[in-house]
Amino acid sequence: MLKAGERLDDLELKGLKIIQNPDWFCFGIDAVLLSSYAVIRKKDRVVDLGTGTGIIPLLVYGKYEPKEIIGVEIQKDVADMARRSIELNGLTDIIKIYEGDIKDCFKYIGINQFDVVVSNPPYKKGSSGILNMSDTKAISRHEVLINIDELCFSASRLLKGGGRFYMIHRPERLKDIILALNNNKFTPKRIRFVHPKINKAPNMVLIESVKAGGDFLKIEEPLYVYNDDGTYTQEILKIYGRC
Repeated sequence: MLKAGERLDDLELKGLKIIQNPDWFCFGIDAVLLSSYAVIRKKDRVVDLGTGTGIIPLLVYGKYEPKEIIGVEIQKDVADMARRSIELNGLTDIIKIYEGDIKDCFKYIGINQFDVVVSNPPYKKGSSGILNMSDTKAISRHEVLINIDELCFSASRLLKGGGRFYMIHRPERLKDIILALNNNKFTPKRIRFVHPKINKAPNMVLIESVKAGGDFLKIEEPLYVYNDDGTYTQEILKIYGRC
C-alpha cells in the first residue's frame, strides 16, 4: 500500500489513517479548521475541490458521516495517494476520488446536484517565483492551475440552489474572494478570522457562502490558535478532539 517516501499517519478520529509523503505536501491546521467549520448533515452530498491526499474527505467523514463525498484532484500521483488512503480505510463506497481539472469537473460529476462544496485552495496569487511548474508544493500553494474566480464558478455549478460553499483562505485575498463569490451567485453568510495569538493579526479566514442566499452576513468571534505560552487554546483542542 505504501510507496517509497510515504508514511501512514493516524488522524486520531474514528481510527482513520492517511497516506502522506513529506517531500510533497502534508496537510496542516487549515484542513482541520475547514472540516470543523463546515456544517454538514448525514443526508448531504459533498464535494472537496482540490482534495490533495484526501484529508478533508476523511475528516468530513469522521466528523459527520454524510451520504457521499467526492474529492477532485488534478495531480495524478497525489490523486492516487488519496485513493489508496480511502481504500485503506474501507470507505470506497462513500468517498470517491476523481483525477481531473476543477475548472470542468461539474461536467462529469454533475450540475446542481450537491449540497455542500468545500475547498482549501492555493492561497498565493499567480505563479511568481515558481521555477518548476510541475512542483507539487507550488501547485498546492500558488494559483498555478486555477484561480479564485474559476474555483467559485465550479462550486456554483456543482451546488443546488441554497447549497453551501466553505472555504479557508488568506485575509489579504478577501477582496478577491468576495468579488469571485458575488460573480458566481454566492452570498457570504459567515466569516471568521483565525489569529495565531490574541495580539497577532489574522493569517487565515473561514468563509461560509450560500448559492442564491439572502443578504445577511455574520462576522463571527475571532478564533485564536495559540495561548501566549505556545500551547493550543481550548477551542483548538476541542476542534482536534483533545478535550
